[in-house]
Amino acid sequence: MFEVQPTLPSYSSDEMMTVTAARFLSDRQVCFVGIGLPSEAANLARLSHAPNVVLIYESGTIGTKPDVLPLSIGDGELAEKAEFVVGVPEVFAYWLQGGRIDLGFLSAAQIDRYGNLNSTVVGGYEEPKVRLPGAGGAPEIATSAGEVIIMLRHSERAFVPSVDFVTSVGFGRGGEGRPERAGRGPTVVITDLGVLRPDQSSNELTLVATHPGVSLEDVRVKTGWELAIAPDLAITEPPTDGELEILRDLKARTIVAHGG
Repeated sequence: MFEVQPTLPSYSSDEMMTVTAARFLSDRQVCFVGIGLPSEAANLARLSHAPNVVLIYESGTIGTKPDVLPLSIGDGELAEKAEFVVGVPEVFAYWLQGGRIDLGFLSAAQIDRYGNLNSTVVGGYEEPKVRLPGAGGAPEIATSAGEVIIMLRHSERAFVPSVDFVTSVGFGRGGEGRPERAGRGPTVVITDLGVLRPDQSSNELTLVATHPGVSLEDVRVKTGWELAIAPDLAITEPPTDGELEILRDLKARTIVAHGG
């Protein structure tokens, strides 16, 4: 007898992450965007179910509607297609620290069970094994945005019991929580394996969904602590043909615009 081969997904793990993140954005939200997958997710939402989402990049572009994905926060595409452009100090002092950002995207080299992020050093601070790019605007986003979406690929090296350095606070080293005026903090962590959310009581990240084709064991072996599992563990809805068409068209235009 012939062995039936499993059907391979018609989308990549990065596309799964991007589509999942895009679905968390709502129309008319004010969103602080980063480069890479967060930018893909935010612009996918803008081009699909959230046409009036307000995208702000760290460089000072407010309400930008890029035709192609920017290469960096300083990409001229962002300024040319923005409602208006302000200085970086105004972005942080007036918009972010002023409480005018509903949602911000973050990533990092390490994350722990309480959503604390590290993008500073691996190892001891004085003599680290690796010195990373550092904080940038991440600490301000983590403390001043209304809520935070974290996107990063799932591995035991990234998902550690305790981060080597707290660059951006989640819920504290022991899950003690956040100051009253510091926003909701990380509300969802999206990886290439699934979706995690902080437990309402303990603030510990809890797996609430796996992506199609990903087993619970796949996630456990790539998590550096004993992972909490939601009792009603779900399976993420796969990307629709419409979502993939919009995303792939956006990326194809970007490749052409940046010379292939």
